[in-house]
Amino acid sequence: MMADRRANVTWSGSLIEGGGTIESVGSGAFGPLDVTWGSRAEDSDGRTSPEELIAAAHASCFSMALSHGLAQGGTPADRLDTSATVTFVPGTGITKVALTVRGSVPGVDEASFVEAAQTAKEGCPVSQALAAVPEITLDAALL
Repeated sequence: MMADRRANVTWSGSLIEGGGTIESVGSGAFGPLDVTWGSRAEDSDGRTSPEELIAAAHASCFSMALSHGLAQGGTPADRLDTSATVTFVPGTGITKVALTVRGSVPGVDEASFVEAAQTAKEGCPVSQALAAVPEITLDAALL
């Protein structure tokens, strides 16, 4: 099965003085969302950025991959709390992604959880799409 996902964005003006709006996404789950250079490189001031959206995508994809791996191993998670922090350096790009996960997984010890999280990080399609990022870290622990 194949799935295409879509987002529609408008932008007006230059990079620094201009601004844009993520008008809609194909699912209708969100939009409109304002985006500007300032929200990307300085203070977000209530607007989003491509990096914030990448962080959301990475945290959710990683959580799905970890949940699947744990369930396949016979130890489904009761809960996974995941965050992703994407570091953007103007003029350089995305320099780091830091994944943090805390899990409640009955029947799994700390070492096994960390190993499952590492496997999920490597297998997650968003991690793979971000392979050019110089550093992707993982901090995994049980609750």
